[in-house]
Amino acid sequence: QVHPVESGGGLVQAGDSTRLSCTASEPTFRWYIISWFRQAPGKDREFVAGITQRSQKSDYADFAKGRFTISRDNAKNTVYLQLNSLHVADTAVYYCAAAPDEWSTRALQESYPYWGQGTQVTVSS
Repeated sequence: QVHPVESGGGLVQAGDSTRLSCTASEPTFRWYIISWFRQAPGKDREFVAGITQRSQKSDYADFAKGRFTISRDNAKNTVYLQLNSLHVADTAVYYCAAAPDEWSTRALQESYPYWGQGTQVTVSS
């Protein structure tokens, strides 16, 4: 069991960049596939990006490709999501989630038993 905690985000201007962090106190955090999801006002939560335990694989939603980068530093028990060229449409609560296995189902919320509380990213025009 792990307890992810997100940080970063806040209010940014369109076109700007920001970085989100997801960390956990449990050393077993490095054993988990970690993904980021987001939920915009009035919309369903959606997959943003995911990364395997030793960063062998990563994957992105179409809207994130070329703008967002997921990475992890297992020595710091932290996963990052770098958000570049932000759009107003990227405004959402961003969640970090941990799954013990099953990379094939990485985009499915039900694959993740452990979730953080979320961090707000607001992009103004």
